[in-house]
Amino acid sequence: MTDQEIETLVLERKLLPDDYSASIELRTKRAHKEGEFSITGDEDHCFMVILRQSSFNVMDFSAILGYRLPKSNSIFRLKRYNGKSHEHTNILENERFYDFHIHIATERYQLQGPHEDLYAVPTDRFSNLTEAVHCLFDDCGFVFPRESQMQLF
Repeated sequence: MTDQEIETLVLERKLLPDDYSASIELRTKRAHKEGEFSITGDEDHCFMVILRQSSFNVMDFSAILGYRLPKSNSIFRLKRYNGKSHEHTNILENERFYDFHIHIATERYQLQGPHEDLYAVPTDRFSNLTEAVHCLFDDCGFVFPRESQMQLF
């Protein structure tokens, strides 16, 4: 997938349903909590929002925008908002950092291996999962229902 195709999918308008916060209930799965919901964009693309948080380390979390590849069960991770729980390395740039960070799918990293969203940039825009979800919604074309629900969990 090209960088332009990725950007178009990320920015596609995605209208959140009135009850979207109820669909983000995190359920315990082994050593973490996880929740997800699907949403169809204005161009009829199917997206997934996937949330994960460690049961042991509140800084170990991810808020993911995935794109369901047509005629497939595979999810292509467009963006991933990660907590400050591990050092990240951008292999191609030989950059390392330990911070909150946003993974971005790129054409370049797809050509290098199996992880489309291995490239990441550090950020100070969030410091917990709830804030990361709000950043994901702000960055990725999500539109809140008329009577917006601000409380996620």
